[in-house]
Amino acid sequence: MTASRRLAARLLGGCLLAAVLAGCATPQRAPAQPGVQVYTGRLALAVSANPPQAFSAGFELKGAPEAGELTLYSPLGGTLAVLGWTPGSASLKSGHEVRQFASLDALASEVTGTELPVAALFDWLGGKATAVAGWQADVSEVANGRLRAQRTTPAPAADLRIAFDNK
Repeated sequence: MTASRRLAARLLGGCLLAAVLAGCATPQRAPAQPGVQVYTGRLALAVSANPPQAFSAGFELKGAPEAGELTLYSPLGGTLAVLGWTPGSASLKSGHEVRQFASLDALASEVTGTELPVAALFDWLGGKATAVAGWQADVSEVANGRLRAQRTTPAPAADLRIAFDNK
């Protein structure tokens, strides 16, 4: 192999590596409005259904229980879905499709396959163990960016684990 071919091969290899790394980069997220609470990190949800279900994703949760947005990201940083809610309505945007729901609870259930108290997540991530029927939140590790919440009733049982940036 001549020196010019080796150089061309190295340049091509460098370009391919740069393209792969660029594809793995997390996209820039829009900054939140002043005073708006924002949490980012990874979540995993396991549901003891038949068959068992498991889901994990990167996330950004912003807003408040009354109105907010939960964006779910793939491991490579692409947007999987955006859940948005305001009083009396909720929407799910996935790709080019937008679906409407009557409530945040109905939307969360559709997305995760189980009832998930998204509104309580704001308190839980803030270290407040707000009671939710059937759920037990362990907020003892929130200062370290860890949260675990388990649902025992109604069936099926669910286990939610969150690792987040404590801002």
